[in-house]
Amino acid sequence: MKSDNVKTGMQQAPHRSLFNALGFTPEELKKPMIGIVSSYNEIVPGHMNIDKIVNAVKLGVAEAGGTPVVFPAIAVCDGIAMGHVGMKYSLVTRDLICDSTECMAMAHQFDALVMVPNCDKNVPGLLMAAARINVPTVFVSGGPMLAGHVKGQKRSLSSMFEAVGSYSAGTMTEEDVLEFENKVCPTCGSCSGMYTANSMNCLTEALGMGLRGNGTIPAVYSERIKLAKTAGYKVMEMLEKDIKPRDIMTKDAIMNALTVDMALGCSTNSMLHLPAIAHEVGFDFDITFANPISEKTPNLCHLAPAGPTYMEDLNEAGGVYAVMNELAKLDLINLDCMTVTGKTVGENIKNAVNRDPEVIRPIDNPYTKTGGLAVLTGNLAPDGSVVKRSAVVPEMLVHEGPARVFDCEEDAIAAIKGGKIVEGDVVVIRYEGPKGGPGMREMLNPTSAIAGMGLGSSVALITDGRFSGASRGASIGHVSPEAALGGPIALVEEGDIIKIDIPSLSINLDVPDDVLEERRKNLKPFEPKVTTGYLARYAKMVDSGAKGAVLRS
Repeated sequence: MKSDNVKTGMQQAPHRSLFNALGFTPEELKKPMIGIVSSYNEIVPGHMNIDKIVNAVKLGVAEAGGTPVVFPAIAVCDGIAMGHVGMKYSLVTRDLICDSTECMAMAHQFDALVMVPNCDKNVPGLLMAAARINVPTVFVSGGPMLAGHVKGQKRSLSSMFEAVGSYSAGTMTEEDVLEFENKVCPTCGSCSGMYTANSMNCLTEALGMGLRGNGTIPAVYSERIKLAKTAGYKVMEMLEKDIKPRDIMTKDAIMNALTVDMALGCSTNSMLHLPAIAHEVGFDFDITFANPISEKTPNLCHLAPAGPTYMEDLNEAGGVYAVMNELAKLDLINLDCMTVTGKTVGENIKNAVNRDPEVIRPIDNPYTKTGGLAVLTGNLAPDGSVVKRSAVVPEMLVHEGPARVFDCEEDAIAAIKGGKIVEGDVVVIRYEGPKGGPGMREMLNPTSAIAGMGLGSSVALITDGRFSGASRGASIGHVSPEAALGGPIALVEEGDIIKIDIPSLSINLDVPDDVLEERRKNLKPFEPKVTTGYLARYAKMVDSGAKGAVLRS
């Protein structure tokens, strides 16, 4: 066992003395040592129940013959961090989570790991760590929140942000906003729509790293506790069979995940996280891979914010396995990939049933014949940009309008709420990329303000930052190269015409090349907004959003 390096032999007597200090018995030290990475804290709603999940995992590991040992991972609540300097610290935690987990696992020589994440950066951060450490690993998450109910309709966090926009537009009273405030987030769990956290939890199933239901069983269901115990059993089976993350997270598995992403209509943030996970397994994932996959993968689900259904509905309809089974009917899924069950994808999904064709459309009756995400390129985004196509209203799939240019998110929000943005405009928010932000902030506040003020079907928003999974509309992020690197988005001037054609996968600035070249000559060098602390170090090391915003040494 790997843990023998810290437990067995005369040279390890000092180590054992420290295990004695921890209260370990000789019997425990004879068993495999299983690290349980707990993302529990008391500030993130999706993590407040993780202590119960961890306890259930510990029980499962112990019953199956292992010695469970818990250590922590940090987590940021994107909703609480939204719209202020805190959002600069969101994406950057993904790499902190990965690095710190690697440090703990390697320093203490765990034989296997159970990862217990839930929210946006914890799931990809721990998937990256799993690939890097490469000991048998199972994922079991905290689970999604139940939808809220306001005035007889299911609602979620995105509804809350849009309510604020409606209040600014004068179409909602303070009392109405208060009702939303008190009802849209009724339980613990990751927010109830197909936002980033739930997207990535669902993709753990598609990758083969999470058990059936990991992405969809609600946080408050006792079934989630049973799943956690099963994860404890399964990690011991994986240890016995020596099945490791790199045996599971192959190129084919990552392409399976991208295919499921398209069918589910996942968050655009998956186009940051899948490349980063691929990077850890040595697979050079280009975001333009999304387009050929999208062209042949039908969009089968319209969960909030794209539609009126929520994670609890997807769970009742059969979950991720039912979606994968539909996709398998068109041979869109590689069925031979290994999973944490010890079985192949094909074996796992063969009995999955679609129990609600309104929540999971059958493969012959999709919402659209193309997938939920699209990568747009053109002279404004030579290296690509990302849009959640399934959440764009039909009249905005092709749009042309004047640029309204802002060099930070706060200025854009002030203009939107001040009534300075009108129908037809294209709001440009730049210098918010991985280096420029730094940290590539999410833009849920401006997108929600646009929707709440009734401009969602007439105004587009583009940025070198990124969008929350809760964003909807013609919101185009990850514009690369970013402004801080001198990308074309830095050359846009107020009133320039921007042409967006999502079906044709293009985004272009209607300005002659010679004019752009002249502007480039006069472009002032970028001055970093942050020069000290972790953000400054991050900005120096981070790569392009088009490559997953991974850190380069």
